[in-house]
Amino acid sequence: MSDAPRPADGEVTYGSYLALDQLLALQRPRSKPEHADELLFIVVHQASELWFKEILHELDGLIDAFERHEAEFALFRMGRINALMRIVSAQLSALETLPPQHFAEFRRHLGTSSGSQSVQFRAIEAASGLREPQFMEVVSEHGEIPPLVQRALSRPTLQELFLSLLASQQVDLESLFTGPRPTILFFLAEALLEYEQQFGLWRFHHVQLVERVLGPLTGGTGGTLGAKYLARTIDQKFFPALWAVRAKFYGKPG
Repeated sequence: MSDAPRPADGEVTYGSYLALDQLLALQRPRSKPEHADELLFIVVHQASELWFKEILHELDGLIDAFERHEAEFALFRMGRINALMRIVSAQLSALETLPPQHFAEFRRHLGTSSGSQSVQFRAIEAASGLREPQFMEVVSEHGEIPPLVQRALSRPTLQELFLSLLASQQVDLESLFTGPRPTILFFLAEALLEYEQQFGLWRFHHVQLVERVLGPLTGGTGGTLGAKYLARTIDQKFFPALWAVRAKFYGKPG
């Protein structure tokens, strides 16, 4: 028998605080016999959803800071969000170790499931600024728009909130790049563009991963268009006004 002390009833332990018994029981491979690589596939996607939950939480804090016109706290939130995006993108590399022949052996057990059905990811896109007809078609293709996505769509985009912050301080967008020295609003604009860049890198990484595992012409899981569709999303922009003013400024002759 173990000599380790048992926690007193009601005592908070590492396992109970993190609900590890429940958390570690949520990985349920469907292949039979269980394929050795299916657990990896599940863990990466479940971990992504946990990070999406945290990103949405941070986006709520960012939106609150914008609405209060608190540039410093908005910049703090953006720093954390960008760190989270780097984590989400980097963990995809684990799936690069999944040979296509191995994925093919358990892929049929995924049924109609597809990453395109991630409500949290769609909510992040909506909160960030996507409103294009193609995006609206995607979020409604499985029926009524999920409440989490609808909540994000009902709020101003990040670009609208940033422009409102600039207006509250009587600063126009182009002057961010023409002042004698960078201001906190300039660094906030740069953080927003870094967020878009990190998002684009995640999309590109995802496209490359799908092509590597499924092939460039093969449909995705759940009957989606796979890499062909994902490749079209890389050029989507959350902050077109910010990109436009940078192009205008740096496009001027010397």
